[in-house]
Amino acid sequence: MSHNTSAPVTAKFSPGFGKKRKKYEPKGRQVQPHALQEVSVLLGDVDLNRRDLLIEHLHVIQDKFGHLSAAHLAALAELMKISQTEVYEVATFYAHFDVVKENQTPPASKTIRVCESLTCMLSGAEKLISELEASASANVRVVRAPCMGRCQSAPVAEVQHNPVDHATTTKVNDAIQQELFETIVPEYQNFVAYQASGGYDLLESCLANQKKPEQLIDILTDAKLRGLGGAGFPTGRKWQFVRSYQGPRVMAVNADEGEPGTFKDRHYLESNPHNFLQGMLIAAWAVEAKTVFIYLRDEYPAARKILQTEIAALEAAGLSRHTTIELRRGAGAYICGEESALIESVEGKKGLPRHRPPYVAEVGIYNLPTLVQNVETLYWIPEIINHGAEWFTKEGRNGGVGLRSYSVSGRVNNPGVKLAPAGITVKELIEEYCGGMVDGHDFKAYLPGGASGGILPANMGDLPLEFGQLEAHGCFVGSHAVVILSNADDMKEVALNLMKFFEDESCGQCTPCRVGTEKAVALMQEPTWNLSLLDSLSSTMRDASICGLGQAASNPLSCVIKYFPEEINSTGGAQ
Repeated sequence: MSHNTSAPVTAKFSPGFGKKRKKYEPKGRQVQPHALQEVSVLLGDVDLNRRDLLIEHLHVIQDKFGHLSAAHLAALAELMKISQTEVYEVATFYAHFDVVKENQTPPASKTIRVCESLTCMLSGAEKLISELEASASANVRVVRAPCMGRCQSAPVAEVQHNPVDHATTTKVNDAIQQELFETIVPEYQNFVAYQASGGYDLLESCLANQKKPEQLIDILTDAKLRGLGGAGFPTGRKWQFVRSYQGPRVMAVNADEGEPGTFKDRHYLESNPHNFLQGMLIAAWAVEAKTVFIYLRDEYPAARKILQTEIAALEAAGLSRHTTIELRRGAGAYICGEESALIESVEGKKGLPRHRPPYVAEVGIYNLPTLVQNVETLYWIPEIINHGAEWFTKEGRNGGVGLRSYSVSGRVNNPGVKLAPAGITVKELIEEYCGGMVDGHDFKAYLPGGASGGILPANMGDLPLEFGQLEAHGCFVGSHAVVILSNADDMKEVALNLMKFFEDESCGQCTPCRVGTEKAVALMQEPTWNLSLLDSLSSTMRDASICGLGQAASNPLSCVIKYFPEEINSTGGAQ
């Protein structure tokens, strides 16, 4: 290869090139006094030495100014005594933080987010996005967003993070014009009403040592209660594992239900938060957790407001005297639903999954033994202990044990959270709990466990929706998010929508997931699918990805190839 030797010589003597910095000139981006003053006043008297509160501080600045400027990021780094690089890389990792570089124009003052995930796509999200983009004024921006946890009200939009259910262009624009940005809190059972009904008697008996942790663990084990966030690990056994490690111990609540199609946790947080809170405090007592971190989706502002109010009430009543409760706010990262990524985020870092072992039960938050539980799992704890294991285990169908909260959306008459026997089939769920299919739609297929749980055809609609029952068919029930599809739905488009979600939400840490999802989307957008290449790509993602996102991302693709071959124009045989 030949080299142009004249170019370096010219560059060397060009103005400013190679000029040495004088010793008294500072390096890097300098902190601007006015920005330092603004951030300092905004944060008030918070403990700036706590590195784990970085994301909380970023939220405060974003909420105030509508974006994160380079000057404010530099000021925050100075106040917290950490590097600007650390602050910048965390801020740019999360989708809900709008980082504005120097000399870059800040985003519009008002933001409309429109969900483009599967159920909203089925309900006309693309048309809504096009109409809103066409009608948006200069001070309004329209942003595509992943699932917002309101699938029963599809299509869904957010105006400044406040939801607009069954969104239309008129409803969204009216919200913008009227500036209805105040969080609307639904009716729910508050602390006074819950306590009046004897709600916290069980916790009080635990704190008074009238019960023993081992006694509660035995009840939960006999009830066969499992983690209901997706993995289904036995709850009693998890408590035993955490208790087996030397303290101090902590606890994390996974309220970051970002799986497309899932909204059951939001339902309980916005209707009966104290059943969950009591279960949480009992679990903290049982494992002797000195601190409980509730990691809540940023898409749930009403739930956040409810929890802020009700946690303050129970703290004032002395019911959390055995632990400290910290409510943490997610920032738009699906990956933080994975327990080790959640822990990284709680510590104020990018939500990158950890390599395991060690597992978080042994080395979790601050490297302490950590109990991680899902909202619905904790919701059931007071019910099961008060009523006994047999009360719970007598429920169930087709070999399933207990009750389940199924988030049902799609082509049914009555979508929503359906409390039904574990092991119910999708056909039973549609007919008995959802009022049947929407008129003019014939049942064609279903997602048994959200975006990552795969897709099954209607002729396999008699399989139990329960842990361990669907794996042989390339699927799993996960968080019990059931999306119903009909003869109006193109299965290739369904699979592509789901793969685009995983492409966007990949944390980027491992190559098989980061590159695999991107390549899969490109191949799936081709008129003819190369099945051998897609199959090879899917296998690599499943086998080599660090966490469940990459490992499960190809499930919908593989299911469409396997169960709906007649809808695919393809070359090459699947290996």
